[in-house]
Amino acid sequence: MATGAERVRKHREKMKAAGLKPVTIWVPDVNTPEFRAEIARDIAAINASADEKQILEELSGVEIDGWK
Repeated sequence: MATGAERVRKHREKMKAAGLKPVTIWVPDVNTPEFRAEIARDIAAINASADEKQILEELSGVEIDGWK
């Protein structure tokens, strides 16, 4: 039976053979208090906007091909 490292190596070789390469993507940690505070500030700014209703109505009507 193959070890975990051997399985990973084989998988990476298969992906490379398919023309793919690994990429690391860093994203915000949505569980941090700082992120939650930033979202709360953004929501408060949107709610305080005089144009909020109009903007949200316009956004709800946006259609992107292939998206449901």
